[in-house]
Amino acid sequence: MQLGAHPALVSPRVPSPAVLAAYVVALGTVTVSVLFLSPLYGETTKPHPETARILFGVACSVPVIVAYSRMQWLALMRRASLRHRLVLAVMVPICFALAIVLGPVWANTLAAPGGLFGVLLRPRLAVIATVATTVVVTVFGLITGWPLITVLFLAGYLPVASFSGAVSVWFCHVVEELRRARAELARAAVGEERLRFARDLHDVLGHSLQAVALRAELAERMIDRDPGEAGDGPPAGRWKKQVAKELVEIQSIARGAVKDVREVVRGYRATSLRTELDGMTAVLHAAGIRCETPVIPPDLPAHVHETFGWVARESVTNVLRHSTATWCLLTVWADDGRVHLEIVNDGVGRLLGGVPGSGLAGLTERIENVGGEFTAGQVGDGTFRIAAEVPIKVST
Repeated sequence: MQLGAHPALVSPRVPSPAVLAAYVVALGTVTVSVLFLSPLYGETTKPHPETARILFGVACSVPVIVAYSRMQWLALMRRASLRHRLVLAVMVPICFALAIVLGPVWANTLAAPGGLFGVLLRPRLAVIATVATTVVVTVFGLITGWPLITVLFLAGYLPVASFSGAVSVWFCHVVEELRRARAELARAAVGEERLRFARDLHDVLGHSLQAVALRAELAERMIDRDPGEAGDGPPAGRWKKQVAKELVEIQSIARGAVKDVREVVRGYRATSLRTELDGMTAVLHAAGIRCETPVIPPDLPAHVHETFGWVARESVTNVLRHSTATWCLLTVWADDGRVHLEIVNDGVGRLLGGVPGSGLAGLTERIENVGGEFTAGQVGDGTFRIAAEVPIKVST
């Protein structure tokens, strides 16, 4: 049987604290009620039932059962206080009185307050109360001639009842913490996905919008330089073709940006290093920056194409936005099981805005996720260098 065939077994629905507490309280109340109703039924079915004994049993049983349910509920909901521990202190002598007045058959009712020792008291105090009650009941039963089986049962059952009560509360609190942890993990997953989406959107739109702005600026300059009265002669024809070419490029880049955004939203965007480097070179050429497309080693794995593609996108965006570069050198090579990408440009001495874009932090995260290394910064010769390397094989 495949694990995925039964998702409920993998990710069960965790009940709310109130629902789980209600279930535990109901189960505990039924169990405790049996301890009281069984000897009370015996009193009513005697050949000559005594009304006083029955009334005394009812008068003691009802408050203890109600108090037990109430105390357990408050403990499970983390609302127990000192006065509730005082109620527990009253429940013990009431149950003890039942055993003394009505006989040892009622001694089992001591399991009701005994089950609350581990619920309302601190662990050390609960152990002391359990041991003390067990010793007192055992000694009293042996002295007064209770049946040995009753004494032995109480000596073993009281510690079990106290431990069971403590485990029930612990279990409910663990489930509550589990619910909180799962909710926190869900919020963290949503936050991580938002960061991923914001990072991808920044990388995609930052490059594309910068390219659109550059092409539009070039078209504007062409319009300003061309005389309006050139007529329909050859100069005007060439001017129109140049302007039309830039507009077509703007349309193409805008459509590509729309497609990229859709792919980012779907989470399926696959980046090609060759495509990104070709696009980077074309954009830099249009901006008047000398740049040549490098030779790429063959048979690079998909994670190298995707990671380095993002590096190329962010790099060209930063070159256009934050520098006044005149040349940009791209280099890609592989050695010792790792692939390296290096992008160097001038113009760093006249950086616009002071620092490169914040997208470099996203690149660092991407590359570290695949076990690579990333560095970016100014070099002593007045250039800005971006160096990235990733392993060809990613360990899983």
